[in-house]
Amino acid sequence: MTKLKRNHLFTYILVIAFYIAVEVMLRMGLLTSHLQGLLVPMVYYAIVAVGLNLCVGILGELSLGHAGFMCVGAFSSALFSNLTKETLPAAPRFLIAFVIGIAFAALFGFLIGIPVLRLKGDYLAIVTLAFGEIIKNIVNAVYLGTDENGVHISLKNAMGMGLVPEGKVLINGPMGITGTPRNANFTIAVIVLLIALFIVQNLIDSRDGRAIMSIRDNVIAAESIGIPVVRYKMLAFTISAAIAGAAGVLFAHNISTLQATSQYFGYNVSIMILVYVVLGGIGSIRGSVVAAMILYLLPEMLRGLNKYRMLIYSIVLIVIMIINWSPAIRSWREKTFGRKGRRQEA
Repeated sequence: MTKLKRNHLFTYILVIAFYIAVEVMLRMGLLTSHLQGLLVPMVYYAIVAVGLNLCVGILGELSLGHAGFMCVGAFSSALFSNLTKETLPAAPRFLIAFVIGIAFAALFGFLIGIPVLRLKGDYLAIVTLAFGEIIKNIVNAVYLGTDENGVHISLKNAMGMGLVPEGKVLINGPMGITGTPRNANFTIAVIVLLIALFIVQNLIDSRDGRAIMSIRDNVIAAESIGIPVVRYKMLAFTISAAIAGAAGVLFAHNISTLQATSQYFGYNVSIMILVYVVLGGIGSIRGSVVAAMILYLLPEMLRGLNKYRMLIYSIVLIVIMIINWSPAIRSWREKTFGRKGRRQEA
């Protein structure tokens, strides 16, 4: 077994060990109801961080639109679940909803990637950020319903759909979607995280992954040896969007009311996910998972400290950044532990 494969195996073992530890604490009653409610969100943010790291760390393109892909996956899957919750059993319905959420997020990633991936650096970040805001605002403006006459849509209000009294409102504008079956749980979320890790890590190890990393390191050199740059950029960006869509499916099926608010899908969420990626180490998939889990739980665990909570959180962010990216500390770490930079750890 190569060093890289051992590194990937250690990531899987780390996630599984964490899952077992949490399950033991749950059965022993050591976790409060508040912490239990944070388990699924913690994992789906780790999933999005893995997907974003594929785009930022492996492809080398800065994207701030992954909250938008989450929104697409969440609403498309919740819409299907609400339409079929009285006709399909829970397990197949949730599985199909997962496929639909991932497919729609991948489709949007592909369509957005066509114009966006021609840009670079700050320009690409700004356009993807705008995409996320556009998606959120469009969903907030849509009123969708169904009755015996078919599907009705309005951009004004629920009355504008003209539903008969027996009709059903599916998307109620800013009020979103209500009544989505809560099928997502901690076990399912961890399974999805392991699948996302398997996909991304195997992509990195493959010929396609090496081509993607060569584009990240030097686009001109990659083009000179015949690597189709646009195709590989689209591949990485679409897979990254699909993984964010999978996290959106978990999100939608973990809450009773799904709304396209800034709290859930705004640009601050995209920036928060980027913070997880940067602090975990750009290009380090395991680092993204660990950083997302720790940094998501930390503010909640410090909530009892009131006004000092965000001060301590900010200090922790600074310390982690220094440990990960200070040249002196990285040099000492390489000499002491024989570890190379984060990009080679993937």
